[in-house]
Amino acid sequence: MARTMNTVEQVGRQAGQAAAGAIRNPWVERLARLGYAARGIVYSLVGILAIQAAFGGRGQTTDTRGAVQKIAQESTALLWLVALGLFGYALWKVIQGVLDPEAKGSDAKGWLQRGAMIVIGLIYGGLAWAAVQMATGNGGSAAGGGSQGFTAEVMAKPFGRWLVALAGIGVIVYALRELRDGWTEKFKQKLKMGEMDPQEQRIATATGKMGLIARGIVFILSGWFLVQAALRFDASQARGLSGALDTLASQPFGPWLLGLVALGLVAFGAYSILEARYRRIVF
Repeated sequence: MARTMNTVEQVGRQAGQAAAGAIRNPWVERLARLGYAARGIVYSLVGILAIQAAFGGRGQTTDTRGAVQKIAQESTALLWLVALGLFGYALWKVIQGVLDPEAKGSDAKGWLQRGAMIVIGLIYGGLAWAAVQMATGNGGSAAGGGSQGFTAEVMAKPFGRWLVALAGIGVIVYALRELRDGWTEKFKQKLKMGEMDPQEQRIATATGKMGLIARGIVFILSGWFLVQAALRFDASQARGLSGALDTLASQPFGPWLLGLVALGLVAFGAYSILEARYRRIVF
Protein backbone atom coordinates (compact mmCIF):
# COMPACT_ATOMS: atom_id res chain seq x y z
CA MET A 1 0.00 0.00 0.00
CA ALA A 2 2.80 2.38 0.94
CA ARG A 3 4.54 1.62 -2.36
CA THR A 4 1.32 2.38 -4.25
CA MET A 5 0.92 5.68 -2.41
CA ASN A 6 4.50 6.65 -3.22
CA THR A 7 3.88 5.84 -6.89
CA VAL A 8 0.74 7.99 -6.90
CA GLU A 9 2.64 10.85 -5.27
CA GLN A 10 5.42 10.57 -7.84
CA VAL A 11 2.91 10.63 -10.70
CA GLY A 12 1.24 13.66 -9.12
CA ARG A 13 4.55 15.50 -8.79
CA GLN A 14 5.49 14.66 -12.36
CA ALA A 15 2.12 15.87 -13.62
CA GLY A 16 2.48 19.07 -11.61
CA GLN A 17 5.98 19.67 -12.97
CA ALA A 18 4.75 19.04 -16.52
CA ALA A 19 1.87 21.47 -16.04
CA ALA A 20 4.18 24.09 -14.54
CA GLY A 21 6.53 23.70 -17.48
CA ALA A 22 3.64 24.08 -19.90
CA ILE A 23 2.40 27.35 -18.43
CA ARG A 24 5.93 28.77 -18.47
CA ASN A 25 5.94 28.44 -22.23
CA PRO A 26 6.46 31.96 -23.66
CA TRP A 27 3.39 31.50 -25.85
CA VAL A 28 1.16 31.21 -22.78
CA GLU A 29 2.26 34.64 -21.59
CA ARG A 30 1.88 36.08 -25.09
CA LEU A 31 -1.65 34.70 -25.35
CA ALA A 32 -2.49 36.09 -21.91
CA ARG A 33 -1.23 39.55 -22.87
CA LEU A 34 -3.09 39.42 -26.18
CA GLY A 35 -6.12 38.49 -24.11
CA TYR A 36 -5.92 41.64 -22.01
CA ALA A 37 -5.67 43.68 -25.21
CA ALA A 38 -8.68 41.89 -26.72
CA ARG A 39 -10.69 42.50 -23.55
CA GLY A 40 -9.72 46.15 -23.81
CA ILE A 41 -10.96 46.41 -27.40
CA VAL A 42 -14.29 44.80 -26.50
CA TYR A 43 -14.96 46.98 -23.46
CA SER A 44 -13.88 50.14 -25.26
CA LEU A 45 -16.40 49.38 -27.98
CA VAL A 46 -19.16 48.68 -25.43
CA GLY A 47 -18.43 52.06 -23.86
CA ILE A 48 -18.27 53.94 -27.17
CA LEU A 49 -21.61 52.51 -28.30
CA ALA A 50 -23.17 53.45 -24.96
CA ILE A 51 -21.84 57.02 -25.25
CA GLN A 52 -23.40 57.25 -28.71
CA ALA A 53 -26.69 56.00 -27.30
CA ALA A 54 -26.56 58.51 -24.46
CA PHE A 55 -25.59 61.66 -26.33
CA GLY A 56 -25.50 60.93 -30.04
CA GLY A 57 -29.13 59.99 -30.45
CA ARG A 58 -28.11 56.92 -32.43
CA GLY A 59 -27.22 53.33 -31.73
CA GLN A 60 -28.04 51.37 -28.61
CA THR A 61 -26.34 49.89 -25.60
CA THR A 62 -24.90 46.42 -25.95
CA ASP A 63 -22.89 43.82 -24.06
CA THR A 64 -19.57 42.15 -24.81
CA ARG A 65 -21.14 39.73 -27.29
CA GLY A 66 -22.79 42.64 -29.07
CA ALA A 67 -19.43 44.39 -29.26
CA VAL A 68 -17.90 41.28 -30.84
CA GLN A 69 -20.78 41.23 -33.31
CA LYS A 70 -20.02 44.86 -34.18
CA ILE A 71 -16.38 43.95 -34.81
CA ALA A 72 -17.58 41.12 -37.06
CA GLN A 73 -19.49 43.63 -39.17
CA GLU A 74 -16.43 45.84 -39.60
CA SER A 75 -13.39 43.58 -39.97
CA THR A 76 -13.03 39.81 -40.16
CA ALA A 77 -9.27 40.06 -39.65
CA LEU A 78 -9.71 42.03 -36.41
CA LEU A 79 -12.42 39.61 -35.34
CA TRP A 80 -10.03 36.65 -35.68
CA LEU A 81 -7.40 38.53 -33.68
CA VAL A 82 -9.92 39.36 -30.95
CA ALA A 83 -11.13 35.74 -30.91
CA LEU A 84 -7.55 34.52 -30.42
CA GLY A 85 -7.02 37.08 -27.68
CA LEU A 86 -10.23 36.12 -25.88
CA PHE A 87 -9.21 32.47 -26.05
CA GLY A 88 -5.81 33.40 -24.58
CA TYR A 89 -7.47 35.35 -21.78
CA ALA A 90 -9.83 32.45 -21.05
CA LEU A 91 -6.91 30.01 -20.97
CA TRP A 92 -4.95 32.22 -18.60
CA LYS A 93 -7.85 32.64 -16.17
CA VAL A 94 -8.40 28.86 -16.07
CA ILE A 95 -4.67 28.33 -15.47
CA GLN A 96 -4.81 30.86 -12.63
CA GLY A 97 -7.72 29.04 -11.05
CA VAL A 98 -6.55 25.46 -11.50
CA LEU A 99 -2.76 25.67 -11.05
CA ASP A 100 -2.75 28.69 -8.72
CA PRO A 101 0.46 30.37 -9.96
CA GLU A 102 -0.39 33.45 -7.86
CA ALA A 103 -0.58 31.34 -4.68
CA LYS A 104 -4.12 32.22 -3.67
CA GLY A 105 -4.10 29.11 -1.50
CA SER A 106 -6.38 26.17 -0.82
CA ASP A 107 -8.39 27.58 2.07
CA ALA A 108 -11.99 28.72 1.64
CA LYS A 109 -11.02 32.23 0.52
CA GLY A 110 -8.40 30.90 -1.87
CA TRP A 111 -10.74 28.42 -3.51
CA LEU A 112 -13.41 31.12 -3.80
CA GLN A 113 -10.99 33.38 -5.68
CA ARG A 114 -9.71 30.54 -7.82
CA GLY A 115 -13.23 29.37 -8.59
CA ALA A 116 -14.14 32.87 -9.71
CA MET A 117 -11.13 32.85 -12.06
CA ILE A 118 -12.27 29.58 -13.60
CA VAL A 119 -15.79 30.90 -14.09
CA ILE A 120 -14.43 34.05 -15.73
CA GLY A 121 -12.29 31.87 -17.96
CA LEU A 122 -15.29 29.82 -19.03
CA ILE A 123 -17.30 32.97 -19.76
CA TYR A 124 -14.55 34.41 -21.94
CA GLY A 125 -14.06 31.02 -23.56
CA GLY A 126 -17.72 31.14 -24.58
CA LEU A 127 -17.24 34.65 -25.92
CA ALA A 128 -14.17 33.51 -27.88
CA TRP A 129 -16.17 30.62 -29.37
CA ALA A 130 -18.96 33.03 -30.33
CA ALA A 131 -16.35 35.20 -32.09
CA VAL A 132 -15.08 32.17 -34.02
CA GLN A 133 -18.63 31.30 -35.06
CA MET A 134 -19.17 34.85 -36.27
CA ALA A 135 -15.88 34.80 -38.16
CA THR A 136 -16.88 31.57 -39.94
CA GLY A 137 -20.38 32.82 -40.71
CA ASN A 138 -22.12 30.59 -38.17
CA GLY A 139 -22.68 33.14 -35.44
CA GLY A 140 -26.14 34.04 -34.24
CA SER A 141 -27.40 37.49 -33.43
CA ALA A 142 -26.11 39.41 -30.49
CA ALA A 143 -29.49 39.99 -29.00
CA GLY A 144 -29.59 40.70 -25.34
CA GLY A 145 -31.97 37.87 -24.38
CA GLY A 146 -29.21 35.35 -23.85
CA SER A 147 -28.88 35.95 -20.12
CA GLN A 148 -32.61 35.50 -19.63
CA GLY A 149 -32.68 32.26 -21.59
CA PHE A 150 -29.74 30.84 -19.67
CA THR A 151 -31.25 31.93 -16.35
CA ALA A 152 -34.53 30.22 -17.26
CA GLU A 153 -32.66 26.99 -18.06
CA VAL A 154 -30.83 27.05 -14.74
CA MET A 155 -33.96 27.82 -12.70
CA ALA A 156 -35.72 24.87 -14.33
CA LYS A 157 -33.18 22.52 -12.72
CA PRO A 158 -33.38 21.19 -9.14
CA PHE A 159 -32.17 23.91 -6.79
CA GLY A 160 -31.70 26.11 -9.87
CA ARG A 161 -33.40 29.05 -8.26
CA TRP A 162 -30.89 28.99 -5.41
CA LEU A 163 -28.00 28.64 -7.83
CA VAL A 164 -29.16 31.77 -9.65
CA ALA A 165 -29.43 33.63 -6.35
CA LEU A 166 -25.93 32.52 -5.34
CA ALA A 167 -24.60 33.54 -8.74
CA GLY A 168 -26.14 36.98 -8.31
CA ILE A 169 -24.61 37.36 -4.86
CA GLY A 170 -21.27 36.22 -6.25
CA VAL A 171 -21.43 38.85 -9.00
CA ILE A 172 -22.24 41.56 -6.43
CA VAL A 173 -19.33 40.48 -4.21
CA TYR A 174 -17.00 40.55 -7.22
CA ALA A 175 -18.34 43.98 -8.17
CA LEU A 176 -17.71 45.34 -4.68
CA ARG A 177 -14.16 44.08 -4.95
CA GLU A 178 -13.79 45.90 -8.28
CA LEU A 179 -15.07 49.08 -6.65
CA ARG A 180 -12.67 48.69 -3.73
CA ASP A 181 -9.67 48.03 -5.97
CA GLY A 182 -10.57 51.00 -8.14
CA TRP A 183 -11.18 53.43 -5.30
CA THR A 184 -8.08 52.43 -3.31
CA GLU A 185 -5.92 52.01 -6.45
CA LYS A 186 -5.00 48.53 -5.27
CA PHE A 187 -4.94 47.43 -8.91
CA LYS A 188 -1.54 49.11 -9.29
CA GLN A 189 0.01 46.21 -7.35
CA LYS A 190 -0.65 44.01 -10.39
CA LEU A 191 1.15 46.34 -12.78
CA LYS A 192 4.86 46.90 -13.45
CA MET A 193 4.58 50.55 -12.52
CA GLY A 194 8.35 50.92 -12.32
CA GLU A 195 8.67 50.18 -16.03
CA MET A 196 6.27 52.97 -17.00
CA ASP A 197 7.24 56.55 -17.69
CA PRO A 198 5.44 59.23 -15.61
CA GLN A 199 2.78 59.84 -18.25
CA GLU A 200 1.98 56.14 -18.54
CA GLN A 201 1.75 55.91 -14.76
CA ARG A 202 -0.79 58.74 -14.71
CA ILE A 203 -2.81 57.15 -17.50
CA ALA A 204 -2.75 53.73 -15.83
CA THR A 205 -3.89 55.20 -12.52
CA ALA A 206 -6.68 57.30 -14.04
CA THR A 207 -8.03 54.66 -16.41
CA GLY A 208 -7.74 51.87 -13.86
CA LYS A 209 -9.60 53.86 -11.23
CA MET A 210 -12.38 55.06 -13.54
CA GLY A 211 -12.65 51.72 -15.31
CA LEU A 212 -12.89 49.46 -12.28
CA ILE A 213 -15.42 51.73 -10.58
CA ALA A 214 -17.58 51.85 -13.71
CA ARG A 215 -17.40 48.09 -14.20
CA GLY A 216 -18.20 47.58 -10.54
CA ILE A 217 -21.36 49.67 -10.91
CA VAL A 218 -22.71 47.72 -13.88
CA PHE A 219 -21.79 44.39 -12.27
CA ILE A 220 -23.68 45.33 -9.08
CA LEU A 221 -26.76 46.00 -11.18
CA SER A 222 -26.33 42.75 -13.14
CA GLY A 223 -25.95 40.76 -9.91
CA TRP A 224 -28.99 42.43 -8.40
CA PHE A 225 -31.04 41.49 -11.45
CA LEU A 226 -30.05 37.84 -10.98
CA VAL A 227 -31.07 37.95 -7.32
CA GLN A 228 -34.43 39.48 -8.29
CA ALA A 229 -34.93 36.80 -10.94
CA ALA A 230 -34.40 34.12 -8.30
CA LEU A 231 -36.59 35.78 -5.66
CA ARG A 232 -39.46 36.32 -8.10
CA PHE A 233 -38.84 33.06 -9.95
CA ASP A 234 -38.94 35.11 -13.15
CA ALA A 235 -36.06 34.76 -15.62
CA SER A 236 -37.16 37.93 -17.43
CA GLN A 237 -35.76 39.90 -14.48
CA ALA A 238 -32.23 38.79 -15.38
CA ARG A 239 -30.28 41.30 -17.43
CA GLY A 240 -26.66 41.41 -18.47
CA LEU A 241 -24.33 44.30 -19.18
CA SER A 242 -26.62 45.94 -21.73
CA GLY A 243 -29.55 45.65 -19.32
CA ALA A 244 -27.54 47.37 -16.60
CA LEU A 245 -26.65 50.20 -18.98
CA ASP A 246 -30.30 50.53 -20.07
CA THR A 247 -31.33 50.77 -16.41
CA LEU A 248 -28.92 53.64 -15.87
CA ALA A 249 -30.30 55.37 -18.95
CA SER A 250 -33.86 55.13 -17.60
CA GLN A 251 -33.04 56.94 -14.34
CA PRO A 252 -33.39 60.69 -13.73
CA PHE A 253 -30.51 62.37 -15.59
CA GLY A 254 -30.19 59.01 -17.33
CA PRO A 255 -28.14 60.16 -20.32
CA TRP A 256 -25.56 61.70 -18.00
CA LEU A 257 -25.43 58.63 -15.77
CA LEU A 258 -25.10 56.36 -18.78
CA GLY A 259 -22.51 58.64 -20.35
CA LEU A 260 -20.34 58.72 -17.23
CA VAL A 261 -20.41 54.95 -16.76
CA ALA A 262 -19.86 54.43 -20.49
CA LEU A 263 -16.83 56.72 -20.34
CA GLY A 264 -15.61 54.59 -17.44
CA LEU A 265 -15.97 51.44 -19.58
CA VAL A 266 -13.89 53.08 -22.30
CA ALA A 267 -11.33 53.86 -19.61
CA PHE A 268 -11.41 50.23 -18.51
CA GLY A 269 -10.72 49.24 -22.10
CA ALA A 270 -7.71 51.55 -22.19
CA TYR A 271 -6.52 50.19 -18.85
CA SER A 272 -6.82 46.62 -20.16
CA ILE A 273 -4.69 47.51 -23.17
CA LEU A 274 -2.05 48.93 -20.81
CA GLU A 275 -2.28 45.68 -18.85
CA ALA A 276 -1.38 43.81 -22.01
CA ARG A 277 2.10 45.31 -21.73
CA TYR A 278 2.59 45.98 -18.04
CA ARG A 279 0.53 43.33 -16.22
CA ARG A 280 2.54 41.08 -13.90
CA ILE A 281 2.09 37.59 -15.36
CA VAL A 282 3.11 35.30 -12.49
CA PHE A 283 4.05 31.68 -13.13
